[in-house]
Order: sequence, then C-alpha cells, then structure tokens
Amino acid sequence: MRISATQRTENENRIRAAMDRLLRGEIPPGGKCGIKTLAGEAAVDRTAFYGTRPYAHLRVEFERRLQTLQDAGEIPDPREAQITRLKGETTKLRERLAQSEQMVEELTDFRGQALARLAAQHEEIIRLREAAVGTTRVSRLPPPRTTVIGTCS
Repeated sequence: MRISATQRTENENRIRAAMDRLLRGEIPPGGKCGIKTLAGEAAVDRTAFYGTRPYAHLRVEFERRLQTLQDAGEIPDPREAQITRLKGETTKLRERLAQSEQMVEELTDFRGQALARLAAQHEEIIRLREAAVGTTRVSRLPPPRTTVIGTCS
C-alpha cells in the first residue's frame, strides 16, 4: 500500500519525535532504546527502517545519534546503564576477590613458616637442655621466690 507525501512527512515527524524521546531516556516500560521500540512509539512498521525502505535513513540517523551519546558516556536506556554499572562492579569485585585469595594464600604460607620455626626453636631448646644436664660448667639458677617481701610498687 502506497502512502502519500503528506502521510510520509507525518510519519517522519512522529519518528523524529519518538527518536528524541528515546534518546532523552523516556523509554516505555518493557522497551529498549532501539529500532523496535522506536517503530512502536512512532506507530510505524519496523521493516520500514531496513534496506531500501522509506525510513532507512532515519534508522541510520537514530543509530548514529545513539552511538554519539554512548561515546560521550551517556546511556539513555536505564537498563543498559544498569547493565554497564553492574558489569563494572562485577569486575571490581572479582579483582578484590583475587586480591583476598592471594592475601589468604600468603598468610597461610607465613603461618606455616612461623609454626615450622617455632617447632625448630623448641627442638633446639630441648636439645640444649639435655646437653646442659650432663655438664658441670652450667650452674642452675635457684627457683624463683613465690613470697613477696615488701611493696611491689
């Protein structure tokens, strides 16, 4: 079915108005900032935006303007903005998790080394005590007094 030049101009005006709304972030519930939603908002068949159809140039314009906004860091679609934000958070959390796992591994290694050193020191103390029992050159200190004489301050 052919449309008149007036109808085509009206359709283009509706498409441009819908394009402006979508790029401002006024996206209908359940929609995205895309050609399908643009066609629905402008009440135009979506296939008219592809190939050699009458509104293909408007699709190109819409995609160019959308890409310009995205390159500038503005994302008109709140869902896309949320997805981008959540991807960034996920990346940061994965990095923090990797750092935490590395720290836990380092601390576990340090703990093992500290326990090994303590065990070696304990063994050395026991060996020295046993060696000191058989020699007369080592004198034993008297045991500490348990009663306190006078004030402690």
